[in-house]
Amino acid sequence: MSRRLSYEGVAVAVPVTVPYVRYSTLGAHWFIGQALEALVNASGVPKAQIDGLCLSSFSLAPDTAVGVTQHMGLSPRWLDHVPTGGASGVMCLRRAARAVQAGDAEVVACVAADTNHVDSFRQTLGAFSNFARDATYPYGSGGPNSIFAFITAHYMRTYGARREDFGRIAVAQRSNALGNPNAMFKKPLTLDEYMGARPISDPIHLFDCVMPCAGAEAFLVMTEERARDLGLAHAVVRGAIERHNAFADDPVMVRGGWLADRDDLYAQAGVQPAALDFVQTYDDYPVIVMMQFEDLGFCDKGEGAAFVQANTLTHDGSFPNNTSGGQLSAGQAGAAGGFLGMTEAIRQLTGDAGPRAVSDARLGLVAGFGMVTYDRCLCTGAVILGRSA
Repeated sequence: MSRRLSYEGVAVAVPVTVPYVRYSTLGAHWFIGQALEALVNASGVPKAQIDGLCLSSFSLAPDTAVGVTQHMGLSPRWLDHVPTGGASGVMCLRRAARAVQAGDAEVVACVAADTNHVDSFRQTLGAFSNFARDATYPYGSGGPNSIFAFITAHYMRTYGARREDFGRIAVAQRSNALGNPNAMFKKPLTLDEYMGARPISDPIHLFDCVMPCAGAEAFLVMTEERARDLGLAHAVVRGAIERHNAFADDPVMVRGGWLADRDDLYAQAGVQPAALDFVQTYDDYPVIVMMQFEDLGFCDKGEGAAFVQANTLTHDGSFPNNTSGGQLSAGQAGAAGGFLGMTEAIRQLTGDAGPRAVSDARLGLVAGFGMVTYDRCLCTGAVILGRSA
């Protein structure tokens, strides 16, 4: 394998959240526009100087990123559309970072946004994946709940995890969400409430599922020098990986692509997993959080349940995870769910996390996970961000 060039000199700044709403009749374009306006206002960078755009959205069709340039009056010299859902935050950052390093763009806006109403959600499910549709519809199944029930049940049988173990993840994230003004859920969640929630698709129950909503997340990528000149609080990129269609021979997913490349990730950053102050895992369902704990090297495969039992996952605990509340408690605004960990990590590393701040956080990891077809996820990624010197 050829030696990977470092990400030295790349800054990520100006984390933006367009507040989530449960339902909206406004289109994805509106939420993208709100995010871009917030980036301009918060950074002081004129719109004309944003010369790169990296976009992710499920509900933008029939437009793509190039249509957005016309809608928003942008004229970038570098453009990308990353349709990898929950992995798009990491992957947009990787592409934008390389564009900045190469001089193809100076300031890249990375934006993910989606709307949510009954018909848009139905259309998204129907058009998400031909493979998933063909594999599930003949059996009267459809949508992510049944797919993740299949994956979760297989994981539980294989490694002995219990619903209580998944519940510890959900309860801790709800505690974190209470310090996040943008979170959709405002009430504490107890383990008893989690265990007693109505079943959705066995063994998935209500609080294992994210709440679909509308909203946007965004951030800017530029050189560290440019960020300093602008006076912007920023984090730096210490390492990043991505992998697609990993471990395709596993009958049902129990491993993600992070496992294939994690040694490279930590080598880029020059650290070991124990050096991280927090982790932002992709959390469409708790079982996937547990897999990330294993595949990112915090515990061995099959020991995720024991790891959760041994650690406190709140922002002030022994292993801070999803300090914004994650999608399980903040909500899933479509593809913006793939950016939620990125914007939260930037806030943690720039002193902007408020009451959910991890004490003296200097190094954090963000993981992405997207495009689940039937029995596995196709896209995974991770980035290590550090506090700027």
